[in-house]
Amino acid sequence: MQGVTLPRLFDIHQVPQVFREDSIVSGYRPPHSSVMDCVLSSFQMTNETVNIWSHFLPAWYFLWRLCVLGSRLDVLGDSYSWPLLVHMLLVCVFLFTSSCAHTFSTMSPESRHVCYFLDYGALSLYSLGCAVSYRHYVMPDSWIQSWIHQHFVTIAIGNSVLCTSLSCYSRFVELQRPQTSKVVRTAAFIIPFLFDTGPLFYRVWSRAGSGSESLSSHCYHLLFAVLTCFLFTAHLPERLAPGRFDFFGHSHQLFHVSAVMGTHFQVEGVMADMASRRSFLLGRGAAPSFLDTVAAPLVGLLLNLAVIAAFSTPLLRSAAAPSKEQ
Repeated sequence: MQGVTLPRLFDIHQVPQVFREDSIVSGYRPPHSSVMDCVLSSFQMTNETVNIWSHFLPAWYFLWRLCVLGSRLDVLGDSYSWPLLVHMLLVCVFLFTSSCAHTFSTMSPESRHVCYFLDYGALSLYSLGCAVSYRHYVMPDSWIQSWIHQHFVTIAIGNSVLCTSLSCYSRFVELQRPQTSKVVRTAAFIIPFLFDTGPLFYRVWSRAGSGSESLSSHCYHLLFAVLTCFLFTAHLPERLAPGRFDFFGHSHQLFHVSAVMGTHFQVEGVMADMASRRSFLLGRGAAPSFLDTVAAPLVGLLLNLAVIAAFSTPLLRSAAAPSKEQ
């Protein structure tokens, strides 16, 4: 592109502490980039480029699958399809939000925090979408119409708010207490994951009941989920050779790829359960309703936006104060 200048890159000692990543030495974008600089940087090789595209491209893949499903299913007349469509929509939301967060996170220290607040909120909503589909398609036979089955989505809404709150809070103690920040942020996402997949773990362990055709996909999903958590916490391989994996192969890139693969197998497993268990689930009176499919994510969205606003407001005020003084 003639006349377009790509942003210059910096080493770790040239950027403020808030922008630095563990064991990543080079490839940092300017810490006060414009919107155009951020967009242009996604087309040059930086330490964030693979992070951006590894979620942006899969988002379009899942959006295409969502559109195909929407065209094949009786969306308005058959409420049984709603949990799957909600799940798929929130998969697209979390992938697009993650890609945007990595793209625009270098505009300022405050914008970096807000970008990742939104990223955490989108991940929390994705966990709620998982709970919606798991409640209606994946629940073990013996759990149908139990107390946990009836209140599963309501508890998941609370988990999503807790996840967003803890992960946003973790950014405020990241510089002073990095280990505490890591533990809090990891726990924030492990809690809803363990709750959502509790019914699935039981089905895989017991190997009993309807829907055994889907268990292989679910097992692959669980395997990639464990790998994703390991990559997020271990910072390998870059910790073994700082600077060697700045552009390709560092843990956050692998974390993104593993998360996408796990999501793919999760969707495959949910779709298999949806098809094979339809007669059994509807026969047990487990038909989805508007409240626990469409309304629940909307409530979760409003609550999570309120949490994000509460954490973002003091940051934005502090950023606006110097400009007012000038």
